[in-house]
Amino acid sequence: MKHARLTTLVALVAWVGVLLQLALSLQLAMANGKSVGDGLVIYLGFFTVLTNLLVAISLSWPLLRPHSAPGRWLQRPGVNSAITVSIAIVGLAYHLLLRHIWNPQGLQWLADVTLHYAVPLLCLVHWWFAVPPARMAWSAPLAWAAWPLAYLAYALLRGVWLQSYPYPFIDVLALGYPQTLLNSAGLLVVFLLLGSVLVAISRARFRPPPP
Repeated sequence: MKHARLTTLVALVAWVGVLLQLALSLQLAMANGKSVGDGLVIYLGFFTVLTNLLVAISLSWPLLRPHSAPGRWLQRPGVNSAITVSIAIVGLAYHLLLRHIWNPQGLQWLADVTLHYAVPLLCLVHWWFAVPPARMAWSAPLAWAAWPLAYLAYALLRGVWLQSYPYPFIDVLALGYPQTLLNSAGLLVVFLLLGSVLVAISRARFRPPPP
């Protein structure tokens, strides 16, 4: 596999981030008198965690089983690009909207930096060096948006069940549905713009094979 060392590095950093956050989430849940199951429910409620987990799996699988059907699918430029845009949104949204609302310390700070900054930046580097340029369709980001839209539906349904929402900009209890959907639409526009940038770069770098 081309650039296997870089892929391994990014996968390892992603795994460290998600596993460290898992340990911290379970520890915090039990410290607050909640069960391990409660801790898992909270942990799996965040787009940050789920997307970092997606990065870890999507990079690890082709390393371990490159010739399997999932391994080949995960190596496709379009799939890699979709995941790269998703994790880039994690870093951008956190930096612009969330980093000012809390002050993590110690290991939580390490998990925070790993999940929101290190993995997104490393994924962009990985995309540049390890993902082959391709003449992707300009409409590709519309398909890539399936992941954040699926998360939005999950987060809203989960919020109705738990009466708790993972992010303040989609907190229906505080904002109501109109503002929540407006905020979500704004993030979706940013996602599509970033996706279009990646498509444009990939198309510009693409060189068809000689006849």
